[in-house]
This record gives sequence, structure tokens and C-alpha cells, in this order.
Amino acid sequence: MKHLLLLPFCLVCIGPGISPVVAAAPAAAAPAVAPAQRYQLSTHILDVGRGRPAVGVPILLYRLSKQEDAWEKVGEGVTDRNGRIGNFLPQSQSNDGIYKLRFETKEYFRKQKQESIYPFVEVVFEIRGSGHYHIPITMSANGYGTYRGN
Repeated sequence: MKHLLLLPFCLVCIGPGISPVVAAAPAAAAPAVAPAQRYQLSTHILDVGRGRPAVGVPILLYRLSKQEDAWEKVGEGVTDRNGRIGNFLPQSQSNDGIYKLRFETKEYFRKQKQESIYPFVEVVFEIRGSGHYHIPITMSANGYGTYRGN
């Protein structure tokens, strides 16, 4: 009687009067995985009045065009359940320039049944080099602040 023992990388045949034979098992093809896209800019909103992330807020990203001295929309997204957007400006390209994030907050506060004096918030900043920029805001219906996070 022959017994077959399967191991991850070899096949061994053992039985009466049979010398063990080891053969390499066929290598499984590694799945093709594209490298994860990396982004240079991320943001989030913390509603400090509620002590929670601001979910579902549209955010627009603009770049200042040097030729026309005008804002050109280069990205947009909606905050996730953590109040974040992490996929602005792929790092595979040079992103040096002056940018503006426009946080569309009016509808968010309306849904919270709060009156806000800020229908939107704009934050202007400059990107230099290839480092990561995290530009969040902390906000309530009557105030906001920003900083460069990590």
C-alpha cells in the first residue's frame, strides 16, 4: 500500500519497498498585484460641536493656475465614515503649487438641524516637494480652525 503525503513544496511517496522520492511541486503563480497608489494630499473634518467626524461632506480641490491667475478644479470627493478623504493628488507626479480645499458645509449642518454662518470653508495652502500634506479642519456651526497634520 502506498501513502501519499502532500506538503506545500514537495511530494513524498512512501510505501513498503519504495524509497522515498521527493519532487518539487509546481509553483503557484503569484497573483498580479499592482502597487498601491500613493497620494500626497489628504484631509478630514472633525465636527467639534458633536465630537464626531463630519460624514458625507463634499470637498473640492482647486489649483491656482499661474498663467490665468484663476482657480482650476483638479479633484473632488466626499468624506467617508471617518470624515476623511485620502486620495487627492497622486504622488506619481509633481504637485508643487498653490491649492485650495473648499469644504461644502452648508448641507451637512442643515442635516444636523443646526444653523451655520459658514455655507462653505476654503483653506488655501502651498505644496512644495514630495512630502505628504494633511490639511484638516475642526469645525462647529459657528467656527473652524485648520492646521497641517500628518
